[in-house]
Amino acid sequence: MNHELSSLIRERILQLIEARQISLTQLARDCHMTQSTLNNLINRQSSSPTIMTIKRICDGLGITLSEFFDTDAFDRLLPSHSQSESKPN
Repeated sequence: MNHELSSLIRERILQLIEARQISLTQLARDCHMTQSTLNNLINRQSSSPTIMTIKRICDGLGITLSEFFDTDAFDRLLPSHSQSESKPN
């Protein structure tokens, strides 16, 4: 997973918990994850959250994966092959 995508995922989680006025601790409880797992994700110690981790977070927030990724920031991400094509050899 590239750095930009990981950053967007972290930012989105923080945005959603702020909008719901809940803490990471509450989110951890709601999605049946350990506090340390969420902390590692938010504090960039885990750079590659799996889709299942993101799904569990969505379940805890009461949203779908589509709703999680439905932002302008995610829409602006370039496909991975486009990013590699733009790099000089």
